[in-house]
Amino acid sequence: MILKLNTFYILFFLFANLAFTQTIKGTVKDLDQNILFGATVYNNSNSKSTITNENGIFSIASQKGENKLVISYVGYSPQVIIVDGSSTNLGTIVLKNDRLEEVVISGTLRQVSKLKSPVQIELYNADFFRATPKASFFEAIEGINGVRPQLNCNICNTGDIHINGQEGANTMVLIDGLPLVSGLSTVYGLSGIPQSLIQQVEVIKGPASTLYGSEAIGGVINLITKLPENVNRFNIESYTTSWGELNIDLGAKYKLNNSLGLIGVNYFNYSNPIDSNGDGFTDLTLQHRISIFNKIKTPKNSVAFRYFYEDRWGGEMNWNSDYRGGNQVYGESIYTSRFEVFGKYDLSENLFLQYSLNNHDQNSVYGTTSYTALQTIGFVQGVYSKTLKNHSLLLGATYRYTHYDDNTPATEKKEVTSLPGLFVQDEWKLSDSQLLLSGIRYDNNSIYGNIWTPRLNYKWANKDESSVMRFGLGTGYRVVNVFTEDHAALTGAREVVFTEDILPEKSWNININWNQKLYSKYGTIFDFDLGLFKTEFSNRILPDYDTNPNQIIYSNLDGSSLIQGVTLNINSVSANGLKVNLGATFIDSKIIENNETVYPLLTEKVSGNYKIS
Repeated sequence: MILKLNTFYILFFLFANLAFTQTIKGTVKDLDQNILFGATVYNNSNSKSTITNENGIFSIASQKGENKLVISYVGYSPQVIIVDGSSTNLGTIVLKNDRLEEVVISGTLRQVSKLKSPVQIELYNADFFRATPKASFFEAIEGINGVRPQLNCNICNTGDIHINGQEGANTMVLIDGLPLVSGLSTVYGLSGIPQSLIQQVEVIKGPASTLYGSEAIGGVINLITKLPENVNRFNIESYTTSWGELNIDLGAKYKLNNSLGLIGVNYFNYSNPIDSNGDGFTDLTLQHRISIFNKIKTPKNSVAFRYFYEDRWGGEMNWNSDYRGGNQVYGESIYTSRFEVFGKYDLSENLFLQYSLNNHDQNSVYGTTSYTALQTIGFVQGVYSKTLKNHSLLLGATYRYTHYDDNTPATEKKEVTSLPGLFVQDEWKLSDSQLLLSGIRYDNNSIYGNIWTPRLNYKWANKDESSVMRFGLGTGYRVVNVFTEDHAALTGAREVVFTEDILPEKSWNININWNQKLYSKYGTIFDFDLGLFKTEFSNRILPDYDTNPNQIIYSNLDGSSLIQGVTLNINSVSANGLKVNLGATFIDSKIIENNETVYPLLTEKVSGNYKIS
């Protein structure tokens, strides 16, 4: 009798529990009615979570009364739905693509979803950089795996950006796809780009000379500036450090007739000399700079203006401007004045024009050595795109004019370089899962003659694109300007010697990338990204400091230079908002000449980073 009663009570409580427990069901898709497998569904009212299955269907426990569901998926805007506990089936829920997060431009010069791009591109938005506030883009980018900003002078803090162990001169930095940070401006200009202007940053690791020409031999970093329609009416950001650094950013948008405008002012000041190591010299370069930015957008045209002025110095602690250029107290003092205008005009749906003009004036002294230089660069590019069945064609014509003059013995007269170029690219859709991208560029340098740079990229993805493989093969080239790239040529008492006519550096690169997304039943999405890369250089230009202690000798390497390695990124996003980013890069860099192998200094073998937010 007791056994029967126990069985009765167990069955009673079981059915009672089922009667009061409800489940909410639904299906999650995107605007194109594609099933979103692994979308996270979180019931904020009872802290329950689940993910959608391979058919996009979910089922989640509800409570009596109101239930607040948060439905999210990587690359899509999350949706919040308030559901009454009596509801059981929500039908189809549609998530919209977050276009600002997904769209990339740098790889193909066309707006394309990052996931669909045949070229491997890393994308970082403004929130990524805001998590670690810095005064400039140069400092902020150190959070990206395989990308390392390097200071080349402890006194004046010149710097460049290394990608996968390559020299900073091999990295091309673009603003809105235009070569504004090049030549003379690479020495100090990188620290003058305010972080507050950045909407997103796109990084290509490997040569991109087919689309961008010289300086893109090692990789491209493209800074996309903010659009007026995507910013607040007024914005102010500021921070300071324990060393006394002060950074202030002001931003505002305005409307004039059918035009939207964005104006931004950045001010940075560090005027507190510190000598913590007791060597008598400043530990950090003193800087005082202002940057004024104005961007105007109309339905067809977008044009931006930027003015930048900086006064920086470093040296002995008792140095001041009265000692500038003298031999009583050693100091390095640099005045920089720079003006830029750049924009894009849509001539038609398939044809657009890009243009830029910048003027860079540098007045500097390194002890008693004076270096004054003036550089003007004009650039124009027309790009036409057309889709024919399974082919997306891209044709482009470019012209770049460079005027350069300085007071060094190497520049006996003003240098004028004319660089017209043509490029063609075909993106061929082989099937729903395969893309083949091929392209070639021709440049005619007025000094170095004809230069050809081809490339080939292949992409494969499974049905839901949770697993993607990319393969890239390409060439790059770089025309060298020693005095705008190598700070050692400007400082000290050594004589700069060229033993031959310097030829452009060239490279061959191969890279393989695998990306895999995994979805846990607890709503966490894991993203694994593994890359293999190998770059071999010819005509490598390396300074020789050892042959003669009184000279720096420049010549083309009579041998080969090799950089190869592995890069790994592991990212996760949890239903509760926790994000974890882990990265590591392993690099093998060597120079082979006369059957001898030399490992370059200041090239890291292992680097890594992490971020939890």
